[in-house]
Amino acid sequence: MRRVGIDVGGTHTDAVLMDGDRIVATTKRPTTADVFSGTTDALDHLLDSVSADDARIEAVMLGTTQFTNAVVERRELQPVSAVRIGLPSGEDLPPFVGWPEDLAAKVKAGVHMLDGGWLYDGSSLAPMDSGQVNRLIDELGTSGTRAVCLSSVFAPLNPELERRLAESISAELPDVQVSESYAMGQLGLLERENAALLNASLLSFAGRVVDAFVAAIAGRGLDCPFYISQNDGTLMTAEFARNFPALTFASGPTNSLRGACKLTGVSDAIVVDIGGTTSDVGVLQNGFPRQSNTVIEVGGVRTNFRMPDILALGLGGGSEVSDSGHRVGPQSVGHRLMQEGLVFGGDTLTATDIVVAAGLADVGTPAAVSQIDKAVVSTARATMRDMLNHTIEQMRPSRDPLPVILVGGGAILVSEPLAGASETLRPEHADVANAIGAAIAQVGGESESLVSYDSVGRDAALKTVTAAATKTALAAGAAEPTLRVADIQETPIAYMSGRTTRLRVKVIGDIDPNAASQKASTQ
Repeated sequence: MRRVGIDVGGTHTDAVLMDGDRIVATTKRPTTADVFSGTTDALDHLLDSVSADDARIEAVMLGTTQFTNAVVERRELQPVSAVRIGLPSGEDLPPFVGWPEDLAAKVKAGVHMLDGGWLYDGSSLAPMDSGQVNRLIDELGTSGTRAVCLSSVFAPLNPELERRLAESISAELPDVQVSESYAMGQLGLLERENAALLNASLLSFAGRVVDAFVAAIAGRGLDCPFYISQNDGTLMTAEFARNFPALTFASGPTNSLRGACKLTGVSDAIVVDIGGTTSDVGVLQNGFPRQSNTVIEVGGVRTNFRMPDILALGLGGGSEVSDSGHRVGPQSVGHRLMQEGLVFGGDTLTATDIVVAAGLADVGTPAAVSQIDKAVVSTARATMRDMLNHTIEQMRPSRDPLPVILVGGGAILVSEPLAGASETLRPEHADVANAIGAAIAQVGGESESLVSYDSVGRDAALKTVTAAATKTALAAGAAEPTLRVADIQETPIAYMSGRTTRLRVKVIGDIDPNAASQKASTQ
């Protein structure tokens, strides 16, 4: 399959054209403030560099930070009414508890608590009250709410109540957008609810973003499926992304890890992706990013998304150098590097200027940094090396050394061996590893449940959870004949009877090129 992978970063927008496993062409263009013009610019440069035959694209895959940035920057968010099904318990910690005040002020439209929910063993906590449901719908209609988040106690075990309430709201208020928590996060009510609330706040923006990207692709004459990267290393269709924009959080670092695996053939390693603003350090396990088992904060909000275990370091090509080289970052000129860096005619000393002054890179105008004190250059290089070594040490899964793969345009900052690395790899095309990761991604789905092996048996439990994960993968655009189980996690739960186990299954498959509804020209 001939496909284009695009990754929109804070400094550069990278694009790659691949034909099967062959890399046909690559480009790296500045990210623009509006994002879209930078994306189309990268796509134009990529297609202009190849023959007409190679320009016949069969799929486009995009990784974007648009939705993460919207939450972090408190923009493009719509008010959301939170509806929790959990009474008579669950009142002490209501929705939006622990949110930063400025973000809650943007998103919180109202809070509604209803009877219902489940216990950990799947039995009913309380029945749903039809009278409460009717009053809720009346209140939502009167208030003019445009987005609603539904959460229910132990919904991942049984989403029936969330689904039923969503159907009731949509039937009476068809213009209201509904986000259901069971489809967003894992077990853990507050974190899962937070994930769904953030998702609901982005739904209107997601429609505009997807429309813009689809129009950009169609405007280039590409009549092909369009996919967006998720944060677990897989893809979702554009239509799926309209409903689940929050699943793109942290997709950029995930793409870089997958791209590093593809470029080196190494499936277990530490990957250091050095961009213009930050360095993202993650761990490859069996070819996929190691998933975080801790609570993930997005914009100051606790969530339990399936997120890669990434440690971000404020070191990149645009990082500002100060204190005679003893301090590098976290302040950065970011996408303004080519205007503000010394080697590009600017007046800010950056990490890129340091490596050029050291004679380790030929970027911009080297003569512009020839006057930098050699002691400052030496000190700054040592500072950068120490920062990376310390971060890698934090991420190592064991005492045993692992290969370290350097990717990203800022990889030129590293010129010496790194401590704790069995070897340091710098693959060809490492500067666009993130776009390659987007291009090669498959489609996946996950499901999680608490099960009693004594009651239902392990085989039956696996079958049920796998079926749920398969359904999600198919909805995201996977081709059914190619589906396979990629990962099974079983965690015994202490102090619970019946060999109760937290069971999580991940299913992946190739993209389905025949889904007409995904065509960029018809969406």
